[in-house]
Amino acid sequence: EKLDYTSAVAVLGYSLLVSIMRSFNVRDEAARVMVAAPLLAFIATHILYLINFKMDYGWNMQVCVAMGVAQLLIWAIWAGITRHPSRWKLWFVVIAGALAMLLEIYDFPPYQELVDAHALWHATTIPLTCLWWSFIRDDAQYRTSQLMKKVK
Repeated sequence: EKLDYTSAVAVLGYSLLVSIMRSFNVRDEAARVMVAAPLLAFIATHILYLINFKMDYGWNMQVCVAMGVAQLLIWAIWAGITRHPSRWKLWFVVIAGALAMLLEIYDFPPYQELVDAHALWHATTIPLTCLWWSFIRDDAQYRTSQLMKKVK
């Protein structure tokens, strides 16, 4: 249980950090540290709280939802203003991710003892992860091509 909760917080926190760095194009090393340090400190403190003080499901859910919503908003705004050729993949992941998040928030008991909201949420993560990594690959190729154009 502790591993499940703390790893979810770590992944969401790192994903939030990546969304900030990529969307705001943070390149200066000092700026990266100023952005990353408080967020990483919060994540570490929260994980230590869960492990050493109190395994509070409600508080952990609030933290995870806040980080999830923040990164979805950041990605949605960036997808709306960028001319990235694969932004449709990002839009799909943002919208489907928000809908999938509702399965975690509005949990329901197993339907005919077969599937519940949490199981459906896990099922949605499979295609979303594939599409997300496809976007990341496209983004890396796009950024590389943009940087190569600047060098020439």
